[in-house]
Amino acid sequence: MEENQLKPPPSSGTGQATQIFDLAYANRNLVLFSLLAASVMYIEIMLTPSLPSIENQYHVTIAQVSLILSLYTVFGTAINPLVGKLGDMYGKKKILTYVLISYSVMVTITSFAPNFNILIISRTFQGVGLGIFPLAFSLVREQFPRNLVPRAQGMLSAMFGAGLALGLPVGAFVANSYGWKTNYHIATPFVIALTVLIVIVVKESPYRNPDAKMDYAGSGILGAALALVVLGLSEGSYWGWTSVPVLGLILVGLVLFVPLVPYEMRLKEAAVLNFAQLRIRNVLVSNVIGVITGMGMLLAFQSIVFQLEEGKPVGYGFNIFMTGLYLLPLAIVMLVVAYPVGILISRVGVKLFLISGSVIGAIGFLLLARANSAIEIAEYLSIASVGLAFLFVSMQNLLVLSVKPQEMGLVTSMNTVFRNVGQSLGAPVAGSILSTFTFAVVVDGIVVHPPTALAFQYTYYIAAATFVVGIVISLLGREVMGKKAKSEFTTVNRTASESSNPDQGGIQNAKNSS
Repeated sequence: MEENQLKPPPSSGTGQATQIFDLAYANRNLVLFSLLAASVMYIEIMLTPSLPSIENQYHVTIAQVSLILSLYTVFGTAINPLVGKLGDMYGKKKILTYVLISYSVMVTITSFAPNFNILIISRTFQGVGLGIFPLAFSLVREQFPRNLVPRAQGMLSAMFGAGLALGLPVGAFVANSYGWKTNYHIATPFVIALTVLIVIVVKESPYRNPDAKMDYAGSGILGAALALVVLGLSEGSYWGWTSVPVLGLILVGLVLFVPLVPYEMRLKEAAVLNFAQLRIRNVLVSNVIGVITGMGMLLAFQSIVFQLEEGKPVGYGFNIFMTGLYLLPLAIVMLVVAYPVGILISRVGVKLFLISGSVIGAIGFLLLARANSAIEIAEYLSIASVGLAFLFVSMQNLLVLSVKPQEMGLVTSMNTVFRNVGQSLGAPVAGSILSTFTFAVVVDGIVVHPPTALAFQYTYYIAAATFVVGIVISLLGREVMGKKAKSEFTTVNRTASESSNPDQGGIQNAKNSS
């Protein structure tokens, strides 16, 4: 056996055979997936400072431009469970390759969108890229021994911060100087190159569950319900909150959830919303936190961009590049904090950072509501970013360390679904608030209706409230690392074994990766 291989003891209660870990290979893959995470985050965040510019370019409203963010996550929400299940059935690397190819095509189309309708359509289908992360997280989890998993997840989360750190100032500079589409032209070749490298370097996952069944109907109903609610919220201030189209969209969307729940419960293991997995406490805690913090985070971020770029007296009149610079502390904090948190989790446990992240995030967004200058916005956003870094790393570790390897594709995808549900609601809620609470002002002889200062405060207060709820939910999680983990994790494993069928056919033994 080579020096860089570790052989852990057989894991109990998971149906997993003894595995030999090739750490040199695992570290190479970690670097590759980290670069992929940074590239995808760059592509997604670089568009955020350009939202007001896109609004003016295509002559749409704030609520309509918010669809660029929300429909992206709606489609990602609908397709993610299918992607995760396919990864468990046919191989995570194989499905990841197909997702990356599809994502590259959609990014290319978005970069050449001639009008707002094409932009919305291509950007929506670009949501397939959200399936990259659960598959990548699952592959990384399989390649490291348990005690090194938090460090690996911390590295991936840190590279999210690196993507933000590049996407905000660099993306803003490019968009301000050459137009927002140029960012796509620059980034697309990197995604294509990383796709080729993953095909060549990464080996297929040894864990399979070929007997799993697909829930196409559930995914379709979930996606349709979210899309209708998001469209209703986005157009409420434009069509009128009491208008028949708005009320009809929201009502029909909510009604679709009524048959979805019993339908999913009847499907059991095949369901998009796998209630057997949701009975595992840590899975449920991670998913609920994902919903509420995802909503609060995206709601606040969209509001910050418009506040920085909106003209006085309620905004600061920054251009895209200056907005990117003031958002840069968010990225720097994520980059600096995430990896050390991954290391510390192995020693002190997950729950401390889960709870602390919710507390710090709530404080940061409360302070944002009281900010009186652009500098204070950057400072308070930095505080909120510490909480977000804590939450991202701890939430992901709480999840992947609580389930069996052959189910990680499904479970991490389901977590992405819940997180995306929150994010897909956050953007239209922010757009609706900013479009509803307005005042009239004449600019160059034209009457415009910018948001009031109170509108921005409302969005930050709502964001803070979501993180307060996160504090309560975090207390319910069971520890999976640190001194308290042994007895608690034994209970989690037993619950997981009772909630899933360990004798499912087709589960292959782990093999030496070297």
